[in-house]
Amino acid sequence: MAGRFVRASKYRHVFGKPTRKESCYDNLHISRNAWDTNLVKVNPEYLAVNWEASGGGAFAVIPINEKGRLPEQIPLFRGHTAPVLDTDWNPFNDRVIASGSDDGKVFIWQVPQGFTLHHDDEFEDVAPVQRLQGHSRKVGQVLFNPAAENILASASGDYTIKLWDIGSGQSNLTLKHGDIVQSLSWNANGTLLVTTSRDKRLRIWDVRQERAAHEVQGHTGAKNSRVVWMGEHNRVVTTGFSKMSDRQMALWDVGNPKEPIGGFTVLDSISGVCMPFWDDGTNCLYLAGKGDGNIRYYEYENDKFEFLSEYKSGDPQRGIAFLPRRGINVHENEVMRAYKTVNDSYIEPIAFTVPRRAEVFQSDIYPPATGLKPAVSAAEWLSGKDGIPSKIDLGSIYEGNAPVEVPADYKPPASAPAPAPVPVKAPAPPKEDIQPTTSQRGPPPTLSEHKGSIAAMASKFQDDDAEDDDDDDTSSFEDISRPAQKSIPAEAKAETKASPTKTSPPKAAPVSQPAPRPVQPQPASSKPITIPTSSAIPAVGSTPSPSGTSSVEASLEQIKSLLETQMKTINAQSEKIVHLAREVDTLKTKVGAGTQDQSERIRQLELELEAARS
Repeated sequence: MAGRFVRASKYRHVFGKPTRKESCYDNLHISRNAWDTNLVKVNPEYLAVNWEASGGGAFAVIPINEKGRLPEQIPLFRGHTAPVLDTDWNPFNDRVIASGSDDGKVFIWQVPQGFTLHHDDEFEDVAPVQRLQGHSRKVGQVLFNPAAENILASASGDYTIKLWDIGSGQSNLTLKHGDIVQSLSWNANGTLLVTTSRDKRLRIWDVRQERAAHEVQGHTGAKNSRVVWMGEHNRVVTTGFSKMSDRQMALWDVGNPKEPIGGFTVLDSISGVCMPFWDDGTNCLYLAGKGDGNIRYYEYENDKFEFLSEYKSGDPQRGIAFLPRRGINVHENEVMRAYKTVNDSYIEPIAFTVPRRAEVFQSDIYPPATGLKPAVSAAEWLSGKDGIPSKIDLGSIYEGNAPVEVPADYKPPASAPAPAPVPVKAPAPPKEDIQPTTSQRGPPPTLSEHKGSIAAMASKFQDDDAEDDDDDDTSSFEDISRPAQKSIPAEAKAETKASPTKTSPPKAAPVSQPAPRPVQPQPASSKPITIPTSSAIPAVGSTPSPSGTSSVEASLEQIKSLLETQMKTINAQSEKIVHLAREVDTLKTKVGAGTQDQSERIRQLELELEAARS
């Protein structure tokens, strides 16, 4: 479409790619508890799945590389006396995980070294390494601080959120709500927390002051609302429902959250909760519907979400988790990977990929990812210190080396090309650029330059002339002009090339060319007639010889005569065509439906007319 504007984006063509069944995680017993959590959590090493277990609550941990059908009996992480409602991996230790349960307790677990589900002998369930007690009702959400080491937030049905130092097992901070917390999310440096609750209020908490910095009306629908902090941006995104049960999305300014930026955006009328996930590296937002199989994704730009595409599937998901960016496959141009539950029996990985060739590392789509080094310790955070964790360069992972740490505020060049630039030797300038013309000729040659063999000069001239014939068939006379050469012997003159057959008017030589060699006109030539010089280069201060001037004049006269002859022939043919056309038209007018002889005459004239035109 003419005039259509297409927004420039590196992620505009990202597409979700499903996984074959044999590469999924099958034979699972995913929890059927109705509590609104994501059921699945993932890091680059392990998957955690809320398990449907008898005799109390449990969850399973599955090594990422152990795909396929799981054994009938696997080791579970047991210890809770009621169903596990939520889990969360420690962002700085891939073997530490926290869980919250319907029994009101928070447990800390550590995955054993060499943990596997495919065992040959007896196995034992894993026990918690720490029990955190303080809530009086069920714990529905647990979430680690993304910047401080060992700081954990737990939201409970007792309308509070407790902040734990899991190193000491103490809870020093408590945030009091007026209703059950439905969702919570940290900002990038772990100093602020945003929550949604059943009272339909959106709260932004100054955690260490134990107070809400802002409290505003959120989504007005009766169903659950979710919130996610947009990483290092001063923005949060909520998903929820309107009073008419339409699914909505809203963008909020943390500094002034009275109203959502641009109002509430209606997504659709599906009844399932929309689970938001934010990728701070690519500035993309993923929305996964609970109860349907679709995943929408948007790119954040200029305080707006630009819709990119939608992954559609006939298999609905009840739970979903997104992999931290340090675990994605940079060799396949993967920018995000999701793990969705299907039919409460298996988990399917969904790879979101930029469709490019991947022979080299695509640095422009892979900004640095958050690494495994916290910005501050738990004690420093509790004392008021904060920071953003250092990041790792994904290019080092592409090369198979140990992750290279980069500063937290490192930003790759925005205009970095997709493939790494390869130095290329600059091409030589075209021949006509280095051949001096009559208008840009250099200083006259010195006497020493006139020394040497006349035969050698003639040979060099013939080579250059051949190159010009091959590469510069359509050049103008100025393009082919060159400084006068030394005299060429008769043997060299005899080797002049013959021209091809097609008729074209020959071109005149530049008048400024000194001492050209006379060339006989050839009407059948398809190339411009070149007039190479044959007389000797005059010495410094000398003037061209009269014989050279007369040769130029003779050549010009011959060319002029040839052109005049051709023009006369063309004019005569044109007059004949006009005459025949008039005669045909006259006969057609007079004859009408005339006799057979007259019709034959007309056909004969028409044939002559066609022959003359061709």
